[in-house]
Amino acid sequence: MLDLKFVRENPEIVKENIKKKFQDNKLPMVDEVIALDVESRETKQKADNLRADRNKISKEIGGLMAKGKKEEAEELKLQVTKDSEMLAELEAKEAELEEKIKKIMMTLPNIIDPSVPIGKDDSENVEVQKYGEPVVPDFEIPYHTEIMEKFSGLDLESARKVAGNGFYYLMGDIARLHSAVISYARDFMINRGFTYCVPPFMIRSEVVTGVMSFAEMDAMMYKIEGEDLYLIGTSEHSMIGKFIDTILPESSLPQTLTSYSPCFRKEKGAHGIEERGVYRIHQFEKQEMIVVCKPEESPKWFDVLWQNTVDLFRSLDIPVRTLECCSGDLADLKVKSVDVEAWSPRQKKYFEVGSCSNLGEAQARRLKIRVNGEEGKYFAHTLNNTVVAPPRMLIAFLENNLNEDGSVNIPVALQPYMGGMTVIK
Repeated sequence: MLDLKFVRENPEIVKENIKKKFQDNKLPMVDEVIALDVESRETKQKADNLRADRNKISKEIGGLMAKGKKEEAEELKLQVTKDSEMLAELEAKEAELEEKIKKIMMTLPNIIDPSVPIGKDDSENVEVQKYGEPVVPDFEIPYHTEIMEKFSGLDLESARKVAGNGFYYLMGDIARLHSAVISYARDFMINRGFTYCVPPFMIRSEVVTGVMSFAEMDAMMYKIEGEDLYLIGTSEHSMIGKFIDTILPESSLPQTLTSYSPCFRKEKGAHGIEERGVYRIHQFEKQEMIVVCKPEESPKWFDVLWQNTVDLFRSLDIPVRTLECCSGDLADLKVKSVDVEAWSPRQKKYFEVGSCSNLGEAQARRLKIRVNGEEGKYFAHTLNNTVVAPPRMLIAFLENNLNEDGSVNIPVALQPYMGGMTVIK
């Protein structure tokens, strides 16, 4: 969420940013919120003046009563009653205007970083760098569900009967591989100095609206009926929410945390053939990383976060690339974002396995996450990134480590988490 003072003083910058994000329908909101802000401040001033007058008159009434001038005092009491009625109207108007302003401010997109490429959608994202040599073997690689099913490792039919489409049973060595990847990712991040955390898997609405836009919430979140609780779509939500309405000592920054959680997503809409199986699902598990830091340090941490994911995938012999998200592909709260994509030998292309985002002070402003610095209080910057999210990540793992005989190699880094196994047969 932007600072209202910034919008008031820089309307053209805000409008230009909206144009860069191809959200021209939001352009009138800038002038609207500025006009509402003027009206709100005028209303507040009138209310403040009435309160001051009321206090002054109340003192005069006391003086008149002390002097026995009851009739004059009663007249002033009538004035106080009228002022109180008018004040109540002004306070109601204040609250109404504040709600209108908040609604618009929660809708206006964050100011993107100057380095972000301008483009309408993800088709215009820009490749930054490749890591590892993408290989296409000289034998046919089956679809990921076929690979898993040959190990008796996937049961989609039973899952459909139990929960519907978008769910799965992982079994045997495939289930063990899934857990091994999560455990390895946890230790990988701990070894990089991050504090491990298992957060709540449900959060209240004030946290939901603090960490994401309304559009994202509607498309992603499952609400618990009859409760002010939502199932998390990623542990970033509850991890950033951990700091809601807090004032952090500057000496405690940066806060670097890595978290495990199940994730639940609606995943609305139809998806292509390559998203069958366990590619796009309603439930999965993920290892996440988040950082809360000083504003001047967020660009550095942004690079650290996406590099962590690249390094983890390379340690498992999976070629990856980084992709800079263009302006139109950025969610409204994001300042800058990089996707990490893994190589698919079967598709002969890369596909997304993680996303790293710098949200500037947007989440901190919504959630009131402040820092007590030497020169006063200020809003922190927040960042997040996927460490690893199986079972989607398993698709890349299985395809890149598959042998012609159908066996799957286990990279050295993962072998201790698989009981010393070097290959799954």
